[in-house]
Amino acid sequence: MPPKLSEARLKSARLALLAIFFIQGVVAITTLPRIPELIKQIHVDFLGWGAIIGFSGVGSFVAFALTSRVVARFGNTPVMKVSTVMVALGIAAQGFITNSVLFFIVLLVQAFTYSMFNIALNGQSVKLEKRLGRVMLGSLHGAWSVGAAISAALSGWLASVLPLWIHLIIVPAVCLVAFMIANQFLLSNEEEGHSRTDKAEKSVPWSKTPSYLWLLSLGLFAGMWAELVMMDWSAVFSDNVLGLDATRGAIPYTVFTLAMIAGRFSSGWLTKRIHFSAMSAWGGLVGSFAMAIGVFWPAALASSASGNPALIDAALLVQVVFYSIAGLGMASMVPSFFSAAGDVRGLSTAQALSRMNFATAVLVMIAKTFMGALATGVGLVNAMIFPLTTFFVAGLISAYVAKHSKRIKADQLVAFPPTGPISVVEK
Repeated sequence: MPPKLSEARLKSARLALLAIFFIQGVVAITTLPRIPELIKQIHVDFLGWGAIIGFSGVGSFVAFALTSRVVARFGNTPVMKVSTVMVALGIAAQGFITNSVLFFIVLLVQAFTYSMFNIALNGQSVKLEKRLGRVMLGSLHGAWSVGAAISAALSGWLASVLPLWIHLIIVPAVCLVAFMIANQFLLSNEEEGHSRTDKAEKSVPWSKTPSYLWLLSLGLFAGMWAELVMMDWSAVFSDNVLGLDATRGAIPYTVFTLAMIAGRFSSGWLTKRIHFSAMSAWGGLVGSFAMAIGVFWPAALASSASGNPALIDAALLVQVVFYSIAGLGMASMVPSFFSAAGDVRGLSTAQALSRMNFATAVLVMIAKTFMGALATGVGLVNAMIFPLTTFFVAGLISAYVAKHSKRIKADQLVAFPPTGPISVVEK
């Protein structure tokens, strides 16, 4: 049995987790405005870039298989400490690499260590929730989004004043120091009640996985794909299509993320009036059309600008306005599918989340490669039809889920950061 902890100790652990989620959001978006530079630095086209960021996800699969055993042996906090150092070193190394194969290897290792970090972080968060007796993952998710939004704006500015390699050393170094400070206040193995003799829950064979879970997995992928495309391609779109510099090119993603933050922090009172999946359905249907306008209208304005800066400014303004609507629509998408996983008959929530994460990771790996091929073959603007379609499909699946799910009270909902997914694995 874990020792009884004071309210002050529990509060310090909660604040430490909020800080770490915030730091994680900052780290995850550090390279976003510099992606066009990285593509040029390693001498690849859009197809090559899509393949690199897609197949590097194999590292996450290895983490899914190994991390539960590593955590069982060493505990959540030590695993987070080691994996954070590796992630920081991986980001710093990207500023020096000019070989595409070496760059891929670095991303592969980074995907492995980042997934290990997320799995351990999830374990710490769930155990603290149990000690607190209330859900707190929603606020942690909000902290991640705030960090991501600030990072997009800050990194966009740093891109205009610092060389790539200095930028990719300074930010992860500062974040690493901040993490090590916050790490001192996390629950220790003893406070978590960590034991190497914990028994694993009975596993349900994958062949007997309910078909409803696979529908949720498809919905989860469809819902998060548009956001992942924003992370991977928004800076490239700003550079390649709109002709913006790195600083201004970071604005659309920053606004998109800020809108998601507003939507996610307001989901608590909204879900008292409307089912979470119904909110997600409307978000997908409206948000996909808003994002479509935010892609094609600015592209048309930029193509007819002929060096006219006023038209480029208008294109950026249009994109910002409609991306903010899309961000609001995206806000409830991923959390609603994770929440629905708690209603899958025949599987525990942990098993359902594990299989959803695995299936989604496979789909994301394939989709990232396909997105690169599309951007090369039909151009980046036309390639954006792919995430726009999945965004709309996610809304349709959400509508189906809303009709077949029992109403869940807002204080029972669990939200997970989609762009820094908290992965759960079966022991």
